[in-house]
This record gives sequence, C-alpha cells and structure tokens, in this order.
Amino acid sequence: MSEQSEQSVQASDEQRFGEFVAVRRHEGGHVAELVLDRPKAMNAVSSEMARSIGAACEALAADASVRVTVLTSSNEKAFCVGADLKERNSFTDADLVRQRPTARAAYTGVLELPMPTVAAVHGFALGGGFELALSCDVIVADATAVVGLPEVSVGVIPGGGGTQLLPRRVGAARAAELVFTARRVEAAEARELGLVDLLEEDARTAALDLASRIAANSPVGLRAAKRAMRLGHGLDLRAGLDVEDAAWRSVAFSGDRAEGVAAFNEKRRPQWPGV
Repeated sequence: MSEQSEQSVQASDEQRFGEFVAVRRHEGGHVAELVLDRPKAMNAVSSEMARSIGAACEALAADASVRVTVLTSSNEKAFCVGADLKERNSFTDADLVRQRPTARAAYTGVLELPMPTVAAVHGFALGGGFELALSCDVIVADATAVVGLPEVSVGVIPGGGGTQLLPRRVGAARAAELVFTARRVEAAEARELGLVDLLEEDARTAALDLASRIAANSPVGLRAAKRAMRLGHGLDLRAGLDVEDAAWRSVAFSGDRAEGVAAFNEKRRPQWPGV
C-alpha cells in the first residue's frame, strides 16, 4: 500500500460490518471503500464474511450520499481467493443448502449496488473473489493480479454470477474456455482478454482516483446511467432505447439537472443537490 493510500485510509471514517468487512469514506463521504478484511485467510469468503458483505452492501445501497463504491482488499497477496473451502469441507449437504442464500446475497449485494462500482484487484482474485470483481462496473488491476474461475476443478461451477457475468464481459466462447479449463490468468493477459479493464501500478490508488473523478458528477445522473446500462444490456435496440428513455425521464426534471445546466452557464463547479 502506498504512502498516499495509507494517508487516505487514516483520514477516512470507518464502519465495521462484523469482523471481516469495513467501509471507509473518502471525498467527503461520497466515495465508499468496501474493504474485504480477512487477511489471514486471503479473504476466503466464509458464511460470516458473506453475511457481512451483504449487510455492508445493504447499508451502502440505502445511502444516497454515496456516489461511487470501490471494492478493495486488506491482504497484500490477494484480493479474494473465493469461497472458504475449509469451512465448506465441514458442511453436510443440508448445511450447504442452508448456506447458499447467504453466499448468493453477498454477490448480488455487490452486483445490485445502485451507484457505480470499481474493483481494485491486487494479487489473487479467484473463484468467488473474481466474481465479486466481475460484479463491479469497472475492474482496475495491477501487475500482481491473477484472476480465474477454477470451480470445475473442485467439482462445482462458478455460482456467484460467473457463468453469467463473464460471457457478458468477454463473449461466450472465451468465457467457456476460461471456465472449462479452470485456468488462472495473469495480469497482462487478463487485460488483453478484457477480464480486467485497467492495468495500473497501484490498483487501489488508481481505483480511488477513478472513483474521485466519477464522484465529481451528478449522483442522480450516475445512478440513472448505471440503471439504463444494466437494464438495457441484452435487449434489442428498440427495447434498450425505451429503457434509456425511462432513465432520462427520471433525471430530466431533477434538481441535479437544473444545477448542472446552471453551473455550466455560470462557468462554475456544480453543487449537486442529489435529487
């Protein structure tokens, strides 16, 4: 972690969600850093950690002041290595069935956050760890990143959204090759294949910088734009344009739209009301 990053963390407010998840605030509270904080287990997602991720996402989704969420790790070697297989090894079939909604809520919690989301991938992002990153809108990685969906190598499938999110990102054939071989992909190839979007020297610092630039824009506009892109993806063009029109109507008469136009004409920075 860079000196700049450490100072940023020290200057921010922190809220804990259980033992393994923290939310830190930056940019006057407009950027939320959702920290996976189970470093001794390389952020392997246990049932307890899954509950905490879900709770943190529920709180963030309800907070209109948050304009961008950045998903990071406190571990120096891993973003997240996926499900806690040591815990899973002790499960009966009934335990696994009971745990499934908890696990699923963690991944869908990230996926359904209403504001733009950025993943900062440092080190291993495997299985459910990569699925958490795939659930974000933008993935920033550094040279240490190693990503992959190895679930078929242990007798399961990517069950945190991977079979649906990866094809949407890289296409059906490329996703099939990656899922069926269970292979790990290092940073340079991951960027080439589109598994990550940006390759930077320091993933966390770059992700927070990107979030800061995003957060300067209208929070109403950001959420509406994300909603339009998410709901319109995969629809035919006419249906997609209808989704876009509905999103436009939701912002066209907002306080943010009025402030944005006024600020442009007055040659000043907008002060977004967020409504």
